[in-house]
Amino acid sequence: MTTAHLPFAILLTNADGSPMTTMELFKHGGPIMWPILIVSFLMITVVVERILFIFRENGRRQHVVVEKMLEKVEGKDIDGAVDLGKKSQDFVARILVYALTHKEHSLGNAFTRASNQELQRFSQGLPTLDTCITAAPLLGLLGTVTGMMGTFAALNTGSGDIGSAATKITGGVAEALIATMCGLAIAVAGLLPFNYLNARLEEAKHEVEDASNSLEIIINKSANHASVR
Repeated sequence: MTTAHLPFAILLTNADGSPMTTMELFKHGGPIMWPILIVSFLMITVVVERILFIFRENGRRQHVVVEKMLEKVEGKDIDGAVDLGKKSQDFVARILVYALTHKEHSLGNAFTRASNQELQRFSQGLPTLDTCITAAPLLGLLGTVTGMMGTFAALNTGSGDIGSAATKITGGVAEALIATMCGLAIAVAGLLPFNYLNARLEEAKHEVEDASNSLEIIINKSANHASVR
């Protein structure tokens, strides 16, 4: 029986027919499994840290405080708005506090600087996660190549007896399949949190833009009333 007729399940079982354990799969996956393991640990670390960050930021959101700050600005109570914002851990409130504190110099530049600093916190880890998702299937493909190279090396032993090299042949095919499976599994597992974190970053950008537009409207309205008088 040739390897072309071996089902995938047989290639991932031991000689006695028992399924391979996780450690056995790792061993039979070849040396490429070490960088795949490192990538998976790095991805898990980033995902856990980012998810905890998002949950923490969601718990600190205080939309009512932001609205009250804007109402105080509209009532020309800038100091009251700043004092109210300093008591909040809402990231939009922090941006407004910084912008209002430096409004005498440049309100727009102060708001932009503060918003960039806050949004940078939301984007941290995303490049690393993106790299892990991209690298994992490529490492799996590399494992496929090295595994098939081992298979063809076993076929070209020169003995002419494929049966005697069957163990090496199936071992090379198993190495290729295991490496590919692990690389793809890591990439697929990372897509969901990556898309969620990107969506949360975009949501934070929209929240900052909404606060910026509201503040600009209020400031312009106050300036127009002052000019009319």
